[in-house]
Amino acid sequence: MVMIRVPATSANLGPGFDSLGLAVSLYLTVEIIEEVEYWEIEHQLGKAIPQDDTNLVIQTALKLAPNLTPHKLLMKSDIPPARGLGSSSAAIVAGIELANHIGNLEMTKDEKIQFAAKIEGHPDNILPAILGDFTVGTMLGEQVIWTQSTFPEAGLLITIPNRELLTTESRSVLPGSLPFSESTRGSSIANVLVSAVHQGDLVQAGFLMEQDLFHEPYRSELIPELNKIRGIAHEEHAYGTYLSGAGTAVLTLLPVDKIPVFKERVQELYPDYTLLQTTIERMGSMFV
Repeated sequence: MVMIRVPATSANLGPGFDSLGLAVSLYLTVEIIEEVEYWEIEHQLGKAIPQDDTNLVIQTALKLAPNLTPHKLLMKSDIPPARGLGSSSAAIVAGIELANHIGNLEMTKDEKIQFAAKIEGHPDNILPAILGDFTVGTMLGEQVIWTQSTFPEAGLLITIPNRELLTTESRSVLPGSLPFSESTRGSSIANVLVSAVHQGDLVQAGFLMEQDLFHEPYRSELIPELNKIRGIAHEEHAYGTYLSGAGTAVLTLLPVDKIPVFKERVQELYPDYTLLQTTIERMGSMFV
């Protein structure tokens, strides 16, 4: 038996809209059990997720290699769906790895990235899911241009509200355009953020994560928890807090020794919410 493991991902990191991504130590796993007559994917993830060849993992694999021999699969996931932690990207990447393995395709990482981006439409989640760590990407036409580098060591605390928010709904509140001056300022903030990460300066990087002009000012009305959690984070000397992807998850970067008190305070404010202490995942999709 062979098992595929794909990490969760956190996108945007504030002003890096549809471009910056970070791999997180939560995982989707797909175990390849045996050949069968028809595709079957066992899981305990709810009735909304198909258990046949309409599952996104299998659909992606068959788009890449339509003549794959059907297999029985076992899928497990720590990644909460519709919370801004890359659950759909993880499924797409798992499907690519499935086809690559069963079909003996010998794909390079770049080939995986280019195919995944055609399905996902933007590279911010698929890049760290495939590569791990910290990634920066853009699409020029249909081509993904990307880099990967090492994100400084930090503790991560993810606050997950007990409600879903579909990406389509979260994108619907964004403006169709921004004034040139505001776009220029937003872009410059993101540029310096990337430079700060590369220099290992989490204090500056965390500050800049909170200066986004592209999406958080509009999405914060859908996720009012963001500014409340950010206020507590400031009091507890965190590096920075941002909306993960389209939300609803809120991610805070902070020194590991600051997590216990911060976590206790956030849990006291939101007793019904899920709080996950995680780390940066340095590796992307792999077989384990």
